[in-house]
Amino acid sequence: MEDRFFTEEHQLFRKSLQDFLQKEVVPNIDRWEKTAHIESEVWRKFGDMGYFGLSYPEKYGGLNLDLFYTIIFLEELQKINSGGFAAAMWAHTYLAMTHVNKEGSEEIKQKYLTASITGEKVGCLCITEPFGGSDVSGMRTTAVKQGDSYIINGSKTFITNGVYSDYLVVAAKTSPQLGNKGISIFIMDRDTPGISATKLNKLGWRASDTGEIAFDNVTIPASQLMGEENKGFPYIMQHFSLERLVMAVNAHARSEFALQYTIQYMKERQAFGQPIAKFQALRHKVSQMAAEIEHCKTFNYMTAQRLQEGAYVVKEATMAKLISTKVADEVMYQCLQLLGGYGYMEDYPLARMFRDSRLGPIGGGTSEILKEIIAKMVVDGKHYKPAT
Repeated sequence: MEDRFFTEEHQLFRKSLQDFLQKEVVPNIDRWEKTAHIESEVWRKFGDMGYFGLSYPEKYGGLNLDLFYTIIFLEELQKINSGGFAAAMWAHTYLAMTHVNKEGSEEIKQKYLTASITGEKVGCLCITEPFGGSDVSGMRTTAVKQGDSYIINGSKTFITNGVYSDYLVVAAKTSPQLGNKGISIFIMDRDTPGISATKLNKLGWRASDTGEIAFDNVTIPASQLMGEENKGFPYIMQHFSLERLVMAVNAHARSEFALQYTIQYMKERQAFGQPIAKFQALRHKVSQMAAEIEHCKTFNYMTAQRLQEGAYVVKEATMAKLISTKVADEVMYQCLQLLGGYGYMEDYPLARMFRDSRLGPIGGGTSEILKEIIAKMVVDGKHYKPAT
């Protein structure tokens, strides 16, 4: 099946990425899990290898490669057992940078996108708010225009790379009276006066710096508006398809990694005179998980192919994230159970994977919100269209 989506060049890229991660990342994971701070030289090493520019235009230093290089990048990041490190990388590359590339002016792209691809600058995307959660249209952060500037006030929370990033892509209401039709997107440097951040203490994803960010009369030039004023909501909605596909791919990849580890453990673990992989009750659990993972992976690949072909895959990406993250949580639960007491020990990978996986049905739109979006399409006949 994979031959349909991956060429020999893709597989060579996968092998080189695996080697890079084993050399530059894996030896440091445990430290980053404790500090929640990934040093700047690591970002530059990723940039030097071209990993941040896989899908971006050559004009800004990118490689302009097809989407399946991105799929490989995401999958391999899930196999080093740090959901937090993986999140830091893909939140920079496919959340913040996506908006810079799609809505940024030429001046903004030259300054931020080029430096993001090299790893000199790290970005974060600031949408979620303490009182908003999944309700993007209910955000309270405001951007008031005064002459040639905007004054930003408000707060954001659960922001990946929210503490140590170099720049922020921020959604704020420029016309609060218009509700979701009054949101705009801005970019600003971390050291802009009035911006402060607090690191959050999380259950999982511990290697990433997740923060709550406050904006206190932050003044930025009007030129740092991205795209058109009051068009922010459709921009955000349009990019949600990619974010949800990213999280779906993450889910099937970590499920596959967890199951492979568990199968190897079962072949080595002896009970009652034989490997526990020989017990039918356990073998059939593995069979069920393998089938569900393969279903998710195939659907995710097909959705990626349609997205690459230019289709607006809001329904498919939403379904992909909903099911893949649900399956991933179930796989982590079952795999931990199959390891018995060792699954509960932090010295074994399943404990961390169990914690990291739990964010899947929450981040990027909760499963409850995704079900309502799907219901609007399949029950109410609603058709979502790309931003014009």
